[in-house]
Amino acid sequence: MHYSCKKLLVLAIGCCLVSLSEAQQVDLFKMQDSTNKATDKNVTSEPVINTFYSTRLVNAHTVEITGPGSMDFRINHRFSPVNGGAYEFFGLDGASIRFGLDFGIAKDLMVGIGRSSYNKEYDGFVKYRLMHQSTGTGALPLSIAVLGSAMYKTIDMDPTLKVSSNDRLAYALQLMVARKFNEHTSVQLSPTLVHYNRIIGFTGGSSDMFSLGFLARQRISKRISINAEYFWQANRFDGTYDPLSIGVDIQTGGHVFQLHFTNSTGMNEHAFIHETTGSWGNGAVRWGFNISRIFNISHKNKEKGNW
Repeated sequence: MHYSCKKLLVLAIGCCLVSLSEAQQVDLFKMQDSTNKATDKNVTSEPVINTFYSTRLVNAHTVEITGPGSMDFRINHRFSPVNGGAYEFFGLDGASIRFGLDFGIAKDLMVGIGRSSYNKEYDGFVKYRLMHQSTGTGALPLSIAVLGSAMYKTIDMDPTLKVSSNDRLAYALQLMVARKFNEHTSVQLSPTLVHYNRIIGFTGGSSDMFSLGFLARQRISKRISINAEYFWQANRFDGTYDPLSIGVDIQTGGHVFQLHFTNSTGMNEHAFIHETTGSWGNGAVRWGFNISRIFNISHKNKEKGNW
């Protein structure tokens, strides 16, 4: 295993163990929603909390929103496929990584930026929650959010291709419709449109790619849930497969620690949905983890004691 991979893995496990040892446990989204409600004296219904534990399930966004005045530092890590065998230490010798910073701007609005080792890409997004599922008077049956994102490849390319800066861009527009049926079960549908300014490195498909995502969470204890996400592609590039990910969320106070298996390498919309070249059928499955750590960056919230 490369030294950098070992170091990152040890850091991730250490963060999880430290969080588990904390005496005070914090329900992140419950805290956010309680804060939102406290500022609105006209509220006659209760917002449904913790539809999902995090703003991502594995690779895909959920309807959850980072709270106002908060910053979510995210580390996403995917090892190489397990079918590399003992020579590749069953995938642990290689890695694909994304670092991201997400910011809660307002009650239902968040933005984020990130950098992935896959194609040396930078990405940014805006997510807005249009509707929040609630109970009581005037109850709303669903949570609905919309996401807009842009991705830019900086990897060196063959100069004979004459790739311009505009050619390196791709965009995604996604609608998320979710429902928490009870304290244990949540599901989400995510119709997604990805546009490539120019297709580079793939054949088939088209500049506009449509997919439909299916996300599900089954909580098995107060802090642990089992998750699955799958995206069906209406059109695809040659040699690619639909992405399927299965994992576990562990909510440990300020951290959400996610462990999973996935056949995807990339971790933004165009990369994991339409550029997955590994198949579960041939063992090209990667073990990975996500770490989410939320920090309060608002002095106003500190003064009020909300965070």
